[in-house]
Order: sequence, then structure tokens, then C-alpha cells
Amino acid sequence: MKTEILTSIKESEERYRSMISEARAEREKMLAEAKLEADNLVIRASEDAEEYKKKRLSDARDAVAKKRAGILKTGEERAMALKARGMKNLDRAVALLITRFREQLHAES
Repeated sequence: MKTEILTSIKESEERYRSMISEARAEREKMLAEAKLEADNLVIRASEDAEEYKKKRLSDARDAVAKKRAGILKTGEERAMALKARGMKNLDRAVALLITRFREQLHAES
């Protein structure tokens, strides 16, 4: 009977050791999986951040290009208007210049 009790105790101890060993192995496995998942999350977050940065830079470049095109268009329109106004007044300016020249010519004679 003592032998049976000792054997039962040894078997129980062995089962508990085995359960503890399995629990430790499971814990290590879970920790490794959690660490891998955390690393993957960090990588994914970095990729998302890089993609967001590229998108923002692209949007900013597009906005600058659009603004630049608007400024150039406005400048060209103003230049054309000034040129047209100048051409419109060219005949009058030439006539005035000739008139003044003739006045100077007659004043000296």
C-alpha cells in the first residue's frame, strides 16, 4: 500500500512537472507570437507613415504647381493687356513725337 501511494505521488508529481513544462512552452510560444505580431505592426505602421508622407508631399507639389500655373497665367494676361494698351497708344505716341520734333525744328529756324 505504501508503495502504491508513493508510486501515485510520483506519477502525480511527474504529471504536474509535465503540465508545468507544457505551460512554460506554451507561454514561450505565445510570447514569441506576440513579439512577432508587434514587430509586424511596427513595420506596417512605418510603411503606412511613409505612404502618408509621400501622399502629402505629392498633394503639396500638386497644389504648388497649380498655384504657380495660376500666377503665370495672371502674369501673362497682364503682360498681354499692357502690350495691347501700349500698341493702342503707339500711333498717338508716334504722332505726338513727330509733332514735338516739328515744333522743335520750327522753333530753331
